[in-house]
Amino acid sequence: MQACLWLIEEGDYKVMNSFLKENKILITFSLILLIIIPTFGINFLISFFGNILILLFLIPLLLIIIAFLGFNSLKSSINTCARCGAITIGSENNCINCGFNLQDIDIKEDESVNNPSERTIEVKAEEIE
Repeated sequence: MQACLWLIEEGDYKVMNSFLKENKILITFSLILLIIIPTFGINFLISFFGNILILLFLIPLLLIIIAFLGFNSLKSSINTCARCGAITIGSENNCINCGFNLQDIDIKEDESVNNPSERTIEVKAEEIE
């Protein structure tokens, strides 16, 4: 049990104090390297990986929004011919297949919206015996 005890004598303190005085700059820089730099390094790594994770979640969301907006703009520019059923994309006035005027379709649809009786179907109730 006595082998485990360290006996520090007064001369050992003098050796330790002289070591600290001689190597003050070395101890200062070693403390900076061991305490301050890892703190900022860990902070940098946490923020760096956090920003990477944010980008990994936001880029797909941004791509989905762009695809949704593109699909809606494409959907609004699609016209279907009332005569032959051909689909045209863009702002063409006539059908590519049969030459029917596509602007007449828009006018007729607007009129049917204003006159709801054309879109209503009358149903008569009958008794079943």
